[in-house]
Amino acid sequence: MATRKIAGANTASAKTVKAAGAAPRKAAAKTAATKVPAAKKAAAKKAPAQASAAKKPKVTAPAKQNAAAKTPAVKASAAKTPAAKTPAAKTPAAKTPARKTPRAKPTHNPPHDTPTTARATRSTTAGEIRIGIGGWTFEPWRGVFYPEGLTQKRELEYASRQLTSIEINGTFYGSQKPESFAKWHDETPDDFVFALKAPRFATHRRVLAQAGESIERFVASGILELRDKLGPINWQFAPTKQFDAQDFDAFLALLPQHAGGRALRHAVEVRHESFRNPEFVALARKHGVAIVMAGDSKYLQIADVSAPFVYARIMGTSDAHKQGYDDAALDRWSAHAQTWAAGGTPAGLETVAETEAPHAARDVFLYVISGHKVHNPAAGMALIERLKP
Repeated sequence: MATRKIAGANTASAKTVKAAGAAPRKAAAKTAATKVPAAKKAAAKKAPAQASAAKKPKVTAPAKQNAAAKTPAVKASAAKTPAAKTPAAKTPAAKTPARKTPRAKPTHNPPHDTPTTARATRSTTAGEIRIGIGGWTFEPWRGVFYPEGLTQKRELEYASRQLTSIEINGTFYGSQKPESFAKWHDETPDDFVFALKAPRFATHRRVLAQAGESIERFVASGILELRDKLGPINWQFAPTKQFDAQDFDAFLALLPQHAGGRALRHAVEVRHESFRNPEFVALARKHGVAIVMAGDSKYLQIADVSAPFVYARIMGTSDAHKQGYDDAALDRWSAHAQTWAAGGTPAGLETVAETEAPHAARDVFLYVISGHKVHNPAAGMALIERLKP
């Protein structure tokens, strides 16, 4: 079936994303880490119509963990400043609660070991945007993304403070221990979120309607140990798996909406051209399941919004750019993320259904996957920088 293209510019400048937060807030003015360069203010003039029309979505912004040490409060003398006139709640230090520090204590304290922590800010008119990568254990990242001398057991601790989400891919190949999920929870900031790739034993089968036992086993395997850090679950299908409406409907009906008192969010990643079918989009919308949007990929792209959140995986990084993508591409994807968060569908992406989903604020999970993997963390951090208020 022919793919419907959404008309519109495909190269919206994401430097516009910075426009909404060009002016520093009063609290931020006390901390050097939150100053906004004049060059970022100038970028505000190039904001695309879609991004500028909506208020700033909830995004992750790096913040210094040790900002409390730089606040004026530490310079005040207790003898000269009455306690009633120096309320601790008004100092920047009070806005960096100790609970943001992971429970796992560092084994050493090298000079580079002061990671930034990504935080999200909620908006009533736009969803939260989270940017991440696939996994955190990758030897070529050592000395490039990870600082020299950082031990392997602290790599998740470090990565979770440079990015706002990570897609765990080990769960695709086999079950993990509940203790592992609990450990990952404790090593990451309070507002960090993991996405999980569901086990291939559930998706790589001839009859999907028979996957119930595998699905139940996965949900009961300990994933709830992530608690509030449990994000969407990506059910990825083999490129050879073809669309069968009845069988796929039965599979989607097997995906639990709740477990252990927690709401679960599901996404399906399909790769066979037969899924380029309006009936597939209708089924996904019926069950409230997101269709994974593949960007810069050899796989088919279905950008139809079908759930209260968007799950995107972009795969076009290259070794030609230190940040994986050139500035134009980074601008474009950051603008797309803002459009999704504000409830729209970005221009220039391939859709299938004849109608768009209702306009509503949505959370966005965007992962830089595959491509030139060495530069994927740099691309993720560059997108976060463009989305900072």
